[in-house]
Amino acid sequence: MSSSEVACTLAALILHDDGIPITAEKIATVVKAAGIKVEAYWPALFAKLLQTRSVDDLILSVGSGGGAPVAAAAAPAAGGAAAAEEKKEEKEEAKEESDDDMGFSLFD
Repeated sequence: MSSSEVACTLAALILHDDGIPITAEKIATVVKAAGIKVEAYWPALFAKLLQTRSVDDLILSVGSGGGAPVAAAAAPAAGGAAAAEEKKEEKEEAKEESDDDMGFSLFD
């Protein structure tokens, strides 16, 4: 993230926290008051985004980016699930063997 993006993000969070409607002008005012120079399009871009999305929703969905792999994993048929289990077992066996290759154990 560039410093311009971070500055606009923090300005939008400040405005939201104070209950002030988020507009491009207000984001630019907060950024300017902080003494940070940003390109003119950043405040407008952030304001346009926040007109369609709620700041609270964005904050709460920060760590939820992993939905797609779950849907992809549920798609294979029963035959695909058996193959996936086989691969998983092979990986577990490989881990056990790799510990033996080191020549020592934790409990020796």
